[in-house]
Amino acid sequence: MPPIVNCLEHDVSRPLLVALHGWLLAGRLWTPLAAALAPDWELWAPDLPGFGQRARPRGLHANLASYGRWLAQAAREQAGERLIVLVGHSLGGSVALHAAPHLGDQLVGLVQIAAGGGVYQPRAFAQVRRGGALFLRWRPGWLAELPGTDPLRSPLLADRRAAQGLLACSTNRGAVRQIPMLTARLQVPSLWISGSRDQVMAPSYVRHLAGYADQHQVVELAGAGHLPMRQMPAQLAAPIRAWLAQAC
Repeated sequence: MPPIVNCLEHDVSRPLLVALHGWLLAGRLWTPLAAALAPDWELWAPDLPGFGQRARPRGLHANLASYGRWLAQAAREQAGERLIVLVGHSLGGSVALHAAPHLGDQLVGLVQIAAGGGVYQPRAFAQVRRGGALFLRWRPGWLAELPGTDPLRSPLLADRRAAQGLLACSTNRGAVRQIPMLTARLQVPSLWISGSRDQVMAPSYVRHLAGYADQHQVVELAGAGHLPMRQMPAQLAAPIRAWLAQAC
């Protein structure tokens, strides 16, 4: 099973953190945060099917519900009898919300990073879909073969059907309206983290979606953009550690 991140020796009596990357990214995104949380907390960050090094199984539909079911099964297999905390980033946060109902009592918490929304914006979402489709059609895949382009490999080589299907699904009216309902049904504590300089997911949208959760805490990281796990892993790890100490 491709990547990922196991650092030093971990306390297996603690929940396993299962981290989900966003659109066109891969599990390696989480490597700096995993190191910042080790050895106290183990973070497992799989490539979602069709991204990174994981192929998309033929029977897996490219929509949030199917990916949520896949994630729940993969998390159970990785965790064994351990409890689970889901950690979602951006679109990966939507996948986590779809997975949560399938994990039952094994799920004890949810951390959402740069994951918000729940407000349907027809024009903006149509532009996102068009832009995403154009990128996937014309991206120069040959660049992935050049030295020093490892960080670009996932966007350049991601499965086109998976990438386009998830983007279309996550921005359609029904899916956008479903996300707040899934958030409201959470039976576990949740931590929502935004970046003050995030140009993709503004803090106001993170706060809006978090407000649907019964047991939630919101943290805004000063100076953070859309990828705080890469930009400032130590600063991101601090509120996660503090929240885990209380919630788990």
